[in-house]
Amino acid sequence: MNAGGPAARLHIDWTRCDGRGLCTELLPEALGRDEWGYPVAAPGRVRSGRDATDVPLTGAELAAAMDAENLCPLLALRIIRP
Repeated sequence: MNAGGPAARLHIDWTRCDGRGLCTELLPEALGRDEWGYPVAAPGRVRSGRDATDVPLTGAELAAAMDAENLCPLLALRIIRP
């Protein structure tokens, strides 16, 4: 992350997600998978479990995050810009 904070955040709506994993393939540095295959923040990305639905992104990850948002078949991802 840069000193001024994240370039954006990727919001994961777990009520829509069914764990297909495309987003985790596009953003391997930002996202991992839990034991059921659902996307979660990569280790060290968030401070606690309650923050895990809004994953901070670097500027370099923004293009891949936009691809993930656009390609998610269930519209479970949303980029939140500061």
